[in-house]
Amino acid sequence: MITLATVEICVCDVGPRDGLQNEPDVLAPETRAELVDRLAAAGLRRIEAVSFVRDDRVPQMAGAEEVVAGVSRREGVELSGLVLNERGWERFAAAPLDRVNVTFAATEAFNLQNGNATLAEAVERAEAILSAAGETPATVTISCSFGCPFEGRVDPGAVAELAAPFVRRAEVVLADTIGVATPSAVRALVQRTRAQGFHGHNTRNTGYANCLAALEGGASVLDASVGGLGGCPFSPRATGNVATEDLVYLLEGEGVPTGVDPDALVGVAQWLEGVLGRPLEGYLHRAAPWPTRTGPT
Repeated sequence: MITLATVEICVCDVGPRDGLQNEPDVLAPETRAELVDRLAAAGLRRIEAVSFVRDDRVPQMAGAEEVVAGVSRREGVELSGLVLNERGWERFAAAPLDRVNVTFAATEAFNLQNGNATLAEAVERAEAILSAAGETPATVTISCSFGCPFEGRVDPGAVAELAAPFVRRAEVVLADTIGVATPSAVRALVQRTRAQGFHGHNTRNTGYANCLAALEGGASVLDASVGGLGGCPFSPRATGNVATEDLVYLLEGEGVPTGVDPDALVGVAQWLEGVLGRPLEGYLHRAAPWPTRTGPT
């Protein structure tokens, strides 16, 4: 098991993409660009800014190019965009982004619902996009790695087979899309696949423990969403990601440096509550101020 204090990690905020895609309201591109800017100012080194998907399928992600154009770029901040297919890649390639995140699910049914493709077709698309990406940094996210809303439990061996062709060519992230994983399963699958990242949802209140387990298994990238926003339009009853500010507080308290300012993130979450007009799912932004800890006591 890896000692957490020795882990150098990257926290990727997916709020502007995965967070907002399940909201009932559609935010204007300039507001979404402002969210990206606020997250960058808080110290996030990677932000998933947009997804290049069909507006009629996910209207919350419409105007991706306008969002990218409206962001004030900061040195040292990597902006990524999510794509599902070749058309998404074409739009990504025309935008000034730093990293492409191509995703497919570990199950047949979810791929059909989310991307209108079979599992084999979705994997083939990912292969084609990686080939086209060339030297562009790339992430392959395998959603439903632990469970599927349509097919139930997912065989870890099947996920390992799906990850194997990509792990040497790209950063592989295992996603607990519906929040059913527990720490031992996450730790074991990260070790087995040699995945570099973990994308957790806190649906059953195991998300934060799962993040620590992923680090213990060898991951170095953790996805999270400001305020705990999130969900999937094609996953019934899916709930939010782990909250970025809560995760940063946990990691810093455990002696894992993130380079992110949790107080600034709290401010972003509070601002976003005002924008959306509702309370967010995270906890830190609702808690009383507390001195920043520098490590375990």
